[in-house]
Amino acid sequence: MPHLNDATRGRLLYGGDYNPEQWPEHVWAEDMALMRQAGVNTATVGVFSWARYEPRPGLRDFSWLDRVLDLLQDNGISAILATPTASPPPWLGHLHRDTLPVMADGVVLGYGSRNQYCPSSPVYRERADAIVEDLAARYAHHPAVVMWHVGNEPGPWCWCRNCEFGFRRWLRERYGEGDDGLAALNHAWGTAFWSQHYGAWPEIKPPRAAPYMLNPAQVLDYSRYQSDALVACFDAEAAILRRHNPELPITTNLIPDFFAVDQWDLRGRFDFASVDSYPDPALGPEAGADHAYAADLARSLSGGRPWALMEQSPSEVNWRPVNKHKQPGRMRLFSLQAIARGADASLFFQWRQASAGAERFHAGMLPNAGPDTRGFREITEHGRELAERDDLRNLVGTTVTARAAIVLDWPSRWALGWRGKPSERVDYQRIVKQWHASLWRQNIAVDFVRVGDGLGGYALVLAPALHVLSTADAEHLAKYAADGGCLVAGHLTGTVDETTRLHPGGYQAAALREALGVFVEEFHPLDDGETEPCQSSELGAFDVVDWTELAHPRGAQVVAELKDGRAAVTRNAHGEGAAWYIAVQPSLDGLDRILAAAACAAGVSPVVAGLPPGVEAVRRGTTLVLLNHNAEPVSIDPAAAAVTAPAGFELPGYGVLLRAGASDGLRDSPQ
Repeated sequence: MPHLNDATRGRLLYGGDYNPEQWPEHVWAEDMALMRQAGVNTATVGVFSWARYEPRPGLRDFSWLDRVLDLLQDNGISAILATPTASPPPWLGHLHRDTLPVMADGVVLGYGSRNQYCPSSPVYRERADAIVEDLAARYAHHPAVVMWHVGNEPGPWCWCRNCEFGFRRWLRERYGEGDDGLAALNHAWGTAFWSQHYGAWPEIKPPRAAPYMLNPAQVLDYSRYQSDALVACFDAEAAILRRHNPELPITTNLIPDFFAVDQWDLRGRFDFASVDSYPDPALGPEAGADHAYAADLARSLSGGRPWALMEQSPSEVNWRPVNKHKQPGRMRLFSLQAIARGADASLFFQWRQASAGAERFHAGMLPNAGPDTRGFREITEHGRELAERDDLRNLVGTTVTARAAIVLDWPSRWALGWRGKPSERVDYQRIVKQWHASLWRQNIAVDFVRVGDGLGGYALVLAPALHVLSTADAEHLAKYAADGGCLVAGHLTGTVDETTRLHPGGYQAAALREALGVFVEEFHPLDDGETEPCQSSELGAFDVVDWTELAHPRGAQVVAELKDGRAAVTRNAHGEGAAWYIAVQPSLDGLDRILAAAACAAGVSPVVAGLPPGVEAVRRGTTLVLLNHNAEPVSIDPAAAAVTAPAGFELPGYGVLLRAGASDGLRDSPQ
C-alpha cells in the first residue's frame, strides 16, 4: 500500500486548492510565478471541475487540464488530482431528477450549489464512475500527479426512492432474508412499540418525516446505511484509480465534526487521512484545541502515520455569522501546529481568492488585493521556512506517540442527535471535544480509537458519552481495565446496545457496570443556566452543568459528590486496573481536575508540565515543539517546565519553538 511519503518525497507539502478554470488562461503564468515565489510545491486541482470536464453528457474536455498539469510540472509543483464527483454538473440533475438528494420531508434539493447528488442513485454512480475512469486513464501516470483526492468532504444524505430500495437490501444483508430476517429486524427495532410491526419487506421505508418521534433503532440503522452508501462511492472510485496506477496514494478530505460518514470505516480504505480544519480565530487560545482535535483524529485515522492537512484558511472564512481574520502570525501558528501533530502536508483553501461565486469572501493564499499584501507576505515567509529549515524538514515521516486515547463513536453521535433523549442539552460531539480539549490544555498527547480497537498500548482510555455500546464492546472495555488499564467513562456511556435497546438492570451494560462498580438508577438533567456544586477532598470544589444522575456506588470509591450526597465521580479497582465514572457534566475546570487525576493515577504525564495557559507542547519523533496560542508573549520558567532554556525565556505571541532531540536548548523559529 502506498503512503503519504511516496508523495512528499522527503519534503513538507505546501500549497492548496488551485482552480485555474475560474480564471482566464493568461492569469495562469502569473500563478506559476507567484507560487514559486511563495514556496508552493503542491496544488490540488479538479475538485469541482466536473462541469468543465463534461459540459454536455458524454462530451469530454480535458485539454485545459493537460495545459495546467504541464505548467505545474514545468514549474516544479506537484499536483494532487481530485475526482470531481462531489458536485455534478447541472445537466445531470436536469436530465436525471432521481440523482438529486431528497430530504426526509420530501423536499428535493436542486442544483445551483454543490453536493447535489444521492449516493444511492444508480445514474449518479454510473456517471461518476465514468468520469473517474476517463480521468484516471488520462492522468494516472502524468509526472506532475503525486496522489489522488477522491471527491470532497463526503457527503449528502438522502431519503429518496433509490435509498428506499437500497436500505431494504442493506437490511436484508444485516438481518437475513425472508421471514426469519424480518423477524430479526422486528426484534432489533422493537416494533411491538406503537404498533410498528412489519409483516413484509416492502412495508419498510426510510425514516422520513412522520407525525411524531421516529423509531430510534430504525433511524440508527438508516444512519449506518447512509454512511455505508458514501463509503461505497469512495470504494468504487478508489478501485478505478488503483487499477490505473496502484503506486499513487489515495486520500479524501474529511471534516472532523461532520456526521455523515463513520470515518472509521474509511480507515484502511484510503492510504492516509486528510482533514479540513478551520479553527475560529474568535475563540482565542482555545481555537488551538479545535485544530488539535482535527490533527489527532487525522493521525488516528492514518494508523499513527503522517497525514495531510488538506484545507485550512489563510485568514478569514465566509460561512460564519461573523468571519474574523487570523491575526498576524496565526496562520503560521496553525500550520506548524498541524505539522507538530503529525502532518506532512500543510495545504490551504485556496491558492487565489475567488472573484465570483459563493466563496468569493473566503481568504486565499493570494488575496484579492494581490501579492503586495500582509497575507501574501506571510504566506511567502512561511513557505520559505518550510523549504529551508532543516529542523522542520526533519519532521517528515516521523510520528507522535500517545499513551492516552479517547473512544470516538459515530453511532453514539447519531443516536444522541435525536429527540426523545433525557435532555436536549446532551451534545455528543461537544462533550467529546471538551474531554479532548481538557487533555490539550494539560499537554497530554492523545489518540482517538474505535471502541473495538486494541487498547493494550494505552495506559489511559477515555469514553465520554459512549451511549451506544454492545455487550461485546462493554466486555472489551471492562477487560481493558481488568488487564491493568485505566478506564474513564462519562455519563450516558453504555446506556443502550447497538439497536438502541436499553441495557437491563440499570442504565449501563452489565460488564461496564461491574467494572465501574456503580449502578445508575435515574437521570437528573439540569436546565440551561442551572448548576449544582460538587465537593471533593481530592479534587476540590467545582460546579456541574447540564447533567447529574442518581448513581449508587457498588464497590466504587466516591471521589466527588453533589451537595445532596449523590455520587458525581467514582473510582473502582477492577482486576489489575481501575475504572472511573463521571456521573455529571463538570465545568471545564472541574473536568480538567478529574482527568488530570485519572492521568496521574494511570502514569500518563504531560509532554511538558508547568507551561503557562495557552502554551501547547507536542513531541513529534525526537523533536519537542512549543506553540504559544496567546497573542501576548509569555515567559517560560525552565525549572517549572523542565526544559533547557535561559532563565526568563520569553515565547513571543503566536510564537513557535522547536527543540531537536540532539539539541541542549530551545530554538526560536523565525518570527
